[in-house]
Amino acid sequence: PDGAYARIAKALAEGYPRDLFPYLETDAQWACISVHDARKAAKTRVTVSYPSSEQPAARAEIGPLADSTDGEDVFVKTAESRGWLEKKDLSGTKGVEISGDRATIITARGTRYSFRRRDNGMWGLTMFTAELVSDRDKATRDLEVVNAAGDDYDRAKPH
Repeated sequence: PDGAYARIAKALAEGYPRDLFPYLETDAQWACISVHDARKAAKTRVTVSYPSSEQPAARAEIGPLADSTDGEDVFVKTAESRGWLEKKDLSGTKGVEISGDRATIITARGTRYSFRRRDNGMWGLTMFTAELVSDRDKATRDLEVVNAAGDDYDRAKPH
């Protein structure tokens, strides 16, 4: 875990937040990928099925993540918009506590960062997972609403 922490600290210090993505835990990574897929699908459905007068408002509701290039881009845009990357304690590692597939890095300043061992053996940072999974769930629900409205608009179109 201390190697993963060192790579995270380096990426942030050098201004490359995209380089954090490989060091997130798997659930966080998949959540970002799912948000990308759902937002992109919603944008496409709005373009195909919604009347042109309704599209601007629908696109605004879907949000800017519909234009993300991939899951990593979703993470970076989300992290930047929520201030996750600002003023983090990136001091050196004072200690590491490992318990099974979980670990905690303790920095020289006393900040604690939790990690989970991923299936590939790498350690993944857990601090963003809950919010990213919540974002995934919202994007999935939003896509269902967009698709239902799209179905209604498609049925209402003259044939």
